[in-house]
Amino acid sequence: MKAAILSIQVGRPRQFATEESVGDSSKPWCSAIVKQTVTGKVFVDFTNINGDEQADLKHHGGADKAVLGYAAGHYPAWNSDLPEIEFPYGGFGENLTLSGIDESTCCIGDVYAIGECRLQISQPRQPCWKLSRRWNIPNLAVLVQKTGRTGWYFRVLTPGAIESGMPLTLVDRPFPQFTVSRASDIMHAKLRDRTLDLELAACPALSASWKTTLIARATQGQEKDSRPRLFGG
Repeated sequence: MKAAILSIQVGRPRQFATEESVGDSSKPWCSAIVKQTVTGKVFVDFTNINGDEQADLKHHGGADKAVLGYAAGHYPAWNSDLPEIEFPYGGFGENLTLSGIDESTCCIGDVYAIGECRLQISQPRQPCWKLSRRWNIPNLAVLVQKTGRTGWYFRVLTPGAIESGMPLTLVDRPFPQFTVSRASDIMHAKLRDRTLDLELAACPALSASWKTTLIARATQGQEKDSRPRLFGG
């Protein structure tokens, strides 16, 4: 199956009342995770798709996370795993619901052409607690990470107009060794591997935030290993 856009979603931040919260239900919250389907053409700029915004600019949005993609092929699995919820496209907060592509078949640094628009994969998506609150499923974000059905972020290399039904054409794959799945596995490994952390951090196409995290923890590990060791007799 060729890669293509099945659906486009955008959303703006909105306040959710306490009765819409799960977990600590005493606290209202704000998010743009609830998206609306776009019909017709929409323009993709360097920091977002027109009509899309982020509530938490510290952890979301920016040039490295301008557009969130998600594999349409994951939806049947989710609807089977959680039959009480009928997840629609956009249900995981993504901007682009994509056919013919998933975390195991795309790589960090991949450049895709969609008409005149050029998008480059920058990092796997790390789901946050707001996804769980969106569906009132406390462990949903954890399940997303455990299953590997995370989605991924694109940076925009060339702005342009896109619409549902348009194909994604792979025009460059400079780092085939780093599939989105493998990058996610390295970041979230229970037993961290300093060598792998530094190899992934050295990937020029990886997002700046992931590079910072990987380098910091690799350096911390080296500092711990360099401390004098005392051996008992």
